[in-house]
Amino acid sequence: MNAIARPMDLRRANASPAPEDTGPIYDARMLVGNNATARILLDGKVYTLRITKAGKLILTK
Repeated sequence: MNAIARPMDLRRANASPAPEDTGPIYDARMLVGNNATARILLDGKVYTLRITKAGKLILTK
């Protein structure tokens, strides 16, 4: 996966969104890959998404 990927470039999780949901659903493990971390760019700022050993998600700036 490229360092910066468009949402349509990522594989979507096999979940059926509820009718009120408007956005896509992504599998966090697909985002982070083998490293258990992913860097996400928003408005020129880089955030880090991490999956803990307990299976929780942490997003930090």
